[in-house]
Amino acid sequence: MEQFFTQNGDLILKLVIAVILGGIIGAERTLVHKEAGMRTHALVSMGAAIFVLFSEAMAEKYINVAGFNPAMIPAQIIVAIGFLGAGGIILKGPNLLGMTTAGGLWVTAAIGMAAGFGLFNLAFISTVLVFFIFVVMNIFEKPIRKISEENLGKEKSSS
Repeated sequence: MEQFFTQNGDLILKLVIAVILGGIIGAERTLVHKEAGMRTHALVSMGAAIFVLFSEAMAEKYINVAGFNPAMIPAQIIVAIGFLGAGGIILKGPNLLGMTTAGGLWVTAAIGMAAGFGLFNLAFISTVLVFFIFVVMNIFEKPIRKISEENLGKEKSSS
């Protein structure tokens, strides 16, 4: 069993980092009562890391095969996450719901890709910035939205 962890330590580290960073982003989404929370973000991040690791393994195995492009796998992660995010966007009357969560899933996949490629500094810095966007920018956005809603109400009452 010890040999398993010794031989696969790099893979385990990359996947664990992807899960932890995705979970951190998802924790904020859970705190603000969004459907895509810790588990969803952790799965998206880990899934992206798995596809990157798979892509790297295929690149090593098929390096001499003409026409093989291992970059196609990570490129398709971006497309697939777009579909996942689109499924979480809801139009409810004049309000569009789920856009921030969809964007969060998309960037969480990128963080998972960074972890999968072993770009840990990029993954950690990106996670901190996403958390900043979700938490700090939300604090500044609330009063701006209130002013906007008040102005919209004034415009409707005057027309």
